[in-house]
Amino acid sequence: MTIQVFGHKSPDTDSTGSPIIWAWYLSEIKGTPAAPKLLGEPNTEAAFVLTRWNLDKPEIISGVDVGAPVVIVDTNNPAELPDGINDADITAIIDHHKLVGGLETKGPIDITIRPLACTATILIDLMGDDAAKMPEAIKGAALSCILSDTLEFRSPTTTPHDRAVAEKLAADLGIDIATYAAELFEAKSDVSAFSDAELLRMDSKEYTIDGTEFRVSVLETTAPKIVLDRKDSLMASMVDVAKEDGADQVLLFVIDILNEEATLMVPNDLVKTVAEKSFGATVTGDLVVLPGIMSRKKQIIPNLKI
Repeated sequence: MTIQVFGHKSPDTDSTGSPIIWAWYLSEIKGTPAAPKLLGEPNTEAAFVLTRWNLDKPEIISGVDVGAPVVIVDTNNPAELPDGINDADITAIIDHHKLVGGLETKGPIDITIRPLACTATILIDLMGDDAAKMPEAIKGAALSCILSDTLEFRSPTTTPHDRAVAEKLAADLGIDIATYAAELFEAKSDVSAFSDAELLRMDSKEYTIDGTEFRVSVLETTAPKIVLDRKDSLMASMVDVAKEDGADQVLLFVIDILNEEATLMVPNDLVKTVAEKSFGATVTGDLVVLPGIMSRKKQIIPNLKI
């Protein structure tokens, strides 16, 4: 039976590319039939990567069959996976996020969780010498994942190892990192075609802080004005999105990649309190700039307080 490899819902570049990379490795190197899958439409940057490297878009699935063999990459959080995931046969988990708990397996499995910036970096490490056999398109996917997750090494999650792996891939491909990263971020920043609700869910994760359910959304962009000019409609849409998703509040952080800062939209007193208690910010309006804040995983989530 073919192993399905997938990442989290609202797939970004890492959750789009890493399933492709690992499915290639299982199928072509290990001789185990595997297929990449997505749990939703890829974001604009991930879609660009698929086109740039002539990769087929993986099938989008909404669930998995009971007993179906799966490998989970780039998450270990049941809230980011299909309902009924514990009824599948999870054969491996490969991730770079904190251990959340809640997944159940049919028996002992391989679990690899490492403090690196990107799942693709871990995948290449796990391949060992076989990584040299990756075709150009798979190397391109891996490079894209690392540059995306590290924001071209600007993110505080970046490790020297992530950078070294990315530089080796770029050298193999004959690609200038700065030029290619600019193309990635331009694609990531092109959000004009998306509705407010789509933007709020595009790169978002669910977290509970002291009993309050938050949908923490991040938009990484080199053109923050495009998003911030829509602040009134975005803040109005937060009410319906939160209600539909069973959350108490949406937090939207607009990450300015080039200026290395985040702007948090402040639609009400709850978010004002979050901004002040979590980041020591002084809030005087419906936007607050948070200098140096780039990473949801390392800087936003660990600091959230209400």
